[in-house]
Amino acid sequence: MIRNPTPGNISLLTSLALALLVSGVVYAVNPEFNDVIISFAVVLVSSFILFFLAIEVFIYRKIKLIYKTIHRLKTQRHLTDALRETSLKHNPIDDVNEEVVNWAKSQATEIEQLRKLEAFRKEFLGNVSHELKTPIFNIQGYIHTLLDGAIDDPEVNIHFLKKAAKSLDRLSDLVEDLISISQLETGQMKMEMEKFDIHALTLDIFEAMEMRAKEKGVDLVFKEGCDKPFWVYADKYRIRQVLVNLIVNSIKYGKANEGKTLVSFYDMDENLLIEVADNGEGIDAIHLPRLFERFYRVDRHRSRDEGGSGLGLAIVKHIIEAHNQTINVRSKIGVGTTFGFTLRKGSNEKAVAVL
Repeated sequence: MIRNPTPGNISLLTSLALALLVSGVVYAVNPEFNDVIISFAVVLVSSFILFFLAIEVFIYRKIKLIYKTIHRLKTQRHLTDALRETSLKHNPIDDVNEEVVNWAKSQATEIEQLRKLEAFRKEFLGNVSHELKTPIFNIQGYIHTLLDGAIDDPEVNIHFLKKAAKSLDRLSDLVEDLISISQLETGQMKMEMEKFDIHALTLDIFEAMEMRAKEKGVDLVFKEGCDKPFWVYADKYRIRQVLVNLIVNSIKYGKANEGKTLVSFYDMDENLLIEVADNGEGIDAIHLPRLFERFYRVDRHRSRDEGGSGLGLAIVKHIIEAHNQTINVRSKIGVGTTFGFTLRKGSNEKAVAVL
């Protein structure tokens, strides 16, 4: 029977991969046996502690909480309380029967909740394990290739070290996204509210993404009439995170060589509607309701090839909801996809909103 990996297993695999990578680099620069062994031991121990704490605190804590919830629901019994509250004014048998029926219905609801929690636990743990395994196994493959002789070829070893570094970056991004979504869901992340021009913020992001968009052949533009200041009251850093995620996605999945990312602003009385649209291949309607779920991918193979942790849109949704606002998506095959979210219009207020 296949068992789910423990925090120690995952941390050990990651640490071994990282320690072997660093040792390979040290060996390539200075092939002294003692230096290689020392560097291997130091990196192995320090990275193991770091990865173990990160996984234990931000992933398995949530899994344990789900287990506790399931156990509490299984052992909870309401029949005694229900009978104590039964009215005996008319027919006590009918009253007791009604209470028992109500209790049975509530138990059926709890059982359904248990099933959903168990399914969520399995899916969440499976997704996290899979997302962690992918970059770890990639790093492992690159290191074994180097150890099998490729390290002696300067061009080849640099090529594989760059690939290993890219996989480590992906692993780091995944851990950072797991930390962010954990903080958002547990209420540990504060929204630092301020008044700012979202048009200027979007323009900054356009400039930062210019090279990436040119490589894909995608134009970054504002809708006619929207190339002017629009003031909102929100957490500027977090809204930048939202816009970066949506604009990066529109570049990734826009039409190659003749793509367009269109950003629009609409006055909605007290709120401002912001839309980010692409002219890509679009998303089938069957996927739209689950698009903001953690690790949900419309095309799993293509999404992993494009990079990303699978948590971006889930984080986006949590950030917008932390502002007491909404986000939606509409898409049409062959036409493209549009994400829209609202923000409160700018004011001179200063405050801190806590999730």
